[in-house]
Amino acid sequence: MEFEGKSILIFGSGKSGVAAAEALAGHQVKLYVFEGNDKASEDEIRQKTSAFAEAEIYVGVLPEHVIHRLDMAVLSPGVPTDLPVVDTMRSEGVIILGEIELAYQLAQGRLAAITGTNGKTTTTSLVGEILAAYYDDVKVVGNIGIPYTSVAAETQSGTVTVAEVSSFQLETIHDFAPHVSAILNITPDHLNRHHTMENYIRAKEDITMNQTPEDVCVLNYEDEVLREFGAGLGTKVWYFSSQRPVQEGCYLKDGVIYHVQNEEKTPVIRVEDLNILGVHNYENAMAATLVALAMGVPMEHIRRALMSFQAVEHRIEYVTEKRGIRFYNDSKGTNPDAAIKGIQAMNRPTCLIGGGYDKQSEYDEWIDSFDGKVRKLVLIGETKDKIAACARRHGFTDYVFADSLADAVNICYTYAQPGDAVLLSPACASWDMFASYEQRGCMFKELVSNLKE
Repeated sequence: MEFEGKSILIFGSGKSGVAAAEALAGHQVKLYVFEGNDKASEDEIRQKTSAFAEAEIYVGVLPEHVIHRLDMAVLSPGVPTDLPVVDTMRSEGVIILGEIELAYQLAQGRLAAITGTNGKTTTTSLVGEILAAYYDDVKVVGNIGIPYTSVAAETQSGTVTVAEVSSFQLETIHDFAPHVSAILNITPDHLNRHHTMENYIRAKEDITMNQTPEDVCVLNYEDEVLREFGAGLGTKVWYFSSQRPVQEGCYLKDGVIYHVQNEEKTPVIRVEDLNILGVHNYENAMAATLVALAMGVPMEHIRRALMSFQAVEHRIEYVTEKRGIRFYNDSKGTNPDAAIKGIQAMNRPTCLIGGGYDKQSEYDEWIDSFDGKVRKLVLIGETKDKIAACARRHGFTDYVFADSLADAVNICYTYAQPGDAVLLSPACASWDMFASYEQRGCMFKELVSNLKE
């Protein structure tokens, strides 16, 4: 894709927008910037990066005459692709790109890309550590917090990149073609953005859209959607399973992860030697093993990296123990399926903090997963009434409302007994009370650290 001499709009002036503008800085483009937040100021936006210095900046409304000038628009991941202004640009023949597609066009080397509803960050981090222990030049990018565009210019033919890719980013790909792709699972999420489950599934599956028969796709055999999807793919398909043996891939049996290829079975690691808890994390370890193998890493290097890997921050992260009560931060459990994994990882009676921004999720399966383990449910945020109603329908009445996260932590600390766990695993996004799940998790850890023993 040619960028030289083009008129390009950066849609969104946050971290991804800044990185996209900086990536285009050396390509002789005419740059425009649009920020939909009408409370932002042009001066504030221009000061974010020197790449905005010569750009035409528009806030609140994008004038129609500007749309007529554009060749391309680069959308930040948080910008819905069905906004009227985006539809207008598309109808005018403007090429709509995402930040991840722009980076792919500018980058060199080999690429592994990982998506799925849950487990993306842990698996991407784990793959990154495995690759970094074997290759000299490794980049870990994407939805994990480092825009791909911010490192694209640093890549060379020998660079190996692993990218965490969200459904939002996959909505705007064109040529994006990873050498290895992985879809970890698909459960309902972001339906306020994608509107239907079918749209959400299609976005996830598009990660394979441009892969060739020589490329590899890693899929979860226990996800019925992905199992069926894999049967019709034109790439090499390697499965992982926590329930049964597979013909090509990895599986878990009797506490051991095995790798199978060409009918040869090899033990990879005992799960008791991992530093991450829960079957979902064993699935993440299997997916990471397969991605790394497909990227050319020998099994012995993979095994060592698996043994040394520590849990990702905000994902069933052990915080501390006070008065015999163990505290876990699972702020990244932003949907019911992710939060179920958090509960399943607990091996003791649990006081659970849930609730937050409403992504139009349903909470029935989450409530059912309590299964006698959750002693007290403390609800916060705009979903607390909706979750409470769901809990009552399922016969769970041991819940209370809290006005803030601080209030919730204090309630749990008062109620919990020595030997219990307090788990922040909200099953909801954070945006009603916090800027991000990271901010929510960090505040939880700070509140816990300030509790008196």
